[in-house]
Amino acid sequence: MLPCISIIFVLTPDTRDVSSEPPAARLSRPREESLAYHSAAGRAPGIIFLGGFLSDMTGTKARALEAYARGRGQAFLRFDYQGHGESSGRFEEGSIGRWAEDAITVIDELTEGPQVLVGSSMGGWIMLLAALARPERVAALLGIAAAPDFTEDLLWQRFPEEVKTEIETQGVHYEPSDYAETPYPLTKRLIEEGRRHLLLRGAIPLTCPVRLLHGLRDPDVPWETALRLAERLESRNVEVILVKDGDHRLSEPADLRRLEATLDRLLAGLAEG
Repeated sequence: MLPCISIIFVLTPDTRDVSSEPPAARLSRPREESLAYHSAAGRAPGIIFLGGFLSDMTGTKARALEAYARGRGQAFLRFDYQGHGESSGRFEEGSIGRWAEDAITVIDELTEGPQVLVGSSMGGWIMLLAALARPERVAALLGIAAAPDFTEDLLWQRFPEEVKTEIETQGVHYEPSDYAETPYPLTKRLIEEGRRHLLLRGAIPLTCPVRLLHGLRDPDVPWETALRLAERLESRNVEVILVKDGDHRLSEPADLRRLEATLDRLLAGLAEG
């Protein structure tokens, strides 16, 4: 039985522009590594954007959210995981656990007070892991096509046997992408390490407010994932918003307005609470 979940169906279309990019700041990490980030000072709760698999912090949603936060006078942070965007390291050496550590590190070292985590695709998995690690710092969660457990449920379990054999024997498989010209690497490390962080197999002990936006036409992460996640969360304050003609990115102008409206209501609820 779903715990107090609202499901709202909406449609999409429209247009919007985002400002040019200033230079990124850098957070030093061990072994001469560093994480690139952009931040804006403001009031609490702060908003942290967590990007998707192979995405970076210069995307439409990340920058639109920064403009939104600045307009409200809300603190804001966006960053690149290890091996992504402007951060150091090789993507092939990354893993779900490592990228979750990156998120926890920026919460600990670059923010103060309560935070609202906004996770897109893989970032939805990362935001859950970060919230489990720092529940006292996380005021609310907002997932955009959240993809917890995707390495197992959406990759490994759907791979043909020849791809599984290639990963097992060679340590990597290069998968064609609809979002890039060159194939991207899926490593044995990514799959095996991801299994240590699976969340949808049991209850998820998070009790903060959660909002989940998901497109019914998402070709990458089935919209049913949002319902599975809502059911697993212990929070009694969960809303699932299904966008009838929404894709995986949910970055069209109407999608951005919906995202901002959802944040408006979420932040208003936190202020009242």
